[in-house]
Amino acid sequence: MSDLPEDDVPLTLPPDLRFLKLLVTVLAGVMILGLVAIVTLLVIRLQTPSPLPELPSQITLPAGAHPEAVTFARGYTVVVSDQGDVLVYDAAGKERAKLAITGLPDGH
Repeated sequence: MSDLPEDDVPLTLPPDLRFLKLLVTVLAGVMILGLVAIVTLLVIRLQTPSPLPELPSQITLPAGAHPEAVTFARGYTVVVSDQGDVLVYDAAGKERAKLAITGLPDGH
């Protein structure tokens, strides 16, 4: 009576297509887990502050001076103090140069 085909079509997929469907599903799950792991690691790493470099023990600053920045170079260490001075020390900790910076905006 009807021109439509009868429902004799099997409802199961061929084995190759079932395997491909399973493979795509597993790969999508692995990709989602990998993305979640990367985002989690980024959040953890970016939330922890990086440790500030320690002033070497052989370097002694002038009385009342506190380091604002420390730069380590190949044979010397440069320290910027809160008093507006740039101090250069050799590898043994001996002061080699002292530069006074004037005209800083915070009044030093």
